[in-house]
Amino acid sequence: MTDRLTPRAREIATAARTLLEESGPTALTLRTLADRLGIKAPSLYKHFPDKHAVEVELIAQMLEESAAALEAAEERDPGSLLTLAEAYRTYALDHPHLYCLATERPLPRAALPAGLEERAAMPLMRVCGGDLDLARSVWAFAHGMVVLEIHGRFPDDADLGAAWKRGLKTFHP
Repeated sequence: MTDRLTPRAREIATAARTLLEESGPTALTLRTLADRLGIKAPSLYKHFPDKHAVEVELIAQMLEESAAALEAAEERDPGSLLTLAEAYRTYALDHPHLYCLATERPLPRAALPAGLEERAAMPLMRVCGGDLDLARSVWAFAHGMVVLEIHGRFPDDADLGAAWKRGLKTFHP
C-alpha cells in the first residue's frame, strides 16, 4: 500500500480489501466496512468522502500490484508474451473480486495516482513492440479469458492453458 494515505485511511483500506476479497464487491458497503472496523459509518467520512473513494483506492492497489507482477514476469523472461499473460492470469485469479471491481466498470482515471495506468500497461506495450493496437487486442483477449474463467463460464474439462497459448500465438506468432 502506498503512502498517499494516512495510517488510519490505510487501516480502512486494508479492511475494505479484506471484505472485498472475502465476499465480493456487493458486500463492500460503508456500513459493513464500519462494522468490520468496529466504528460507526460516519467516522469513515473523515478519511474517505464516499464509497467510490474507497473503491478507487482498491483499484489503485490492484493496478500497482498487477504492474509489479507484470514487471517481475518481464524481468524473468524478457519479451515473452506467454510469461506476461501467465502473470496477468495468475494475479487476476488470485484476486478475483478485486480484479472484477477494477475491470468491470469504467476506470476512474482522474482519481488514480498519476502514471499508474501507464505503468500497468507498459510491460505489455514493450512486449508488443510499442504497437498500441496490438497491445489493446492482446489485453482484450486476456481480460476476456480471465473474466470468463472467474465467472465459471468454461466447462470443467476445458484446457484453458492450451486455449491461452493458441490465442496468444495468433497475436504474437
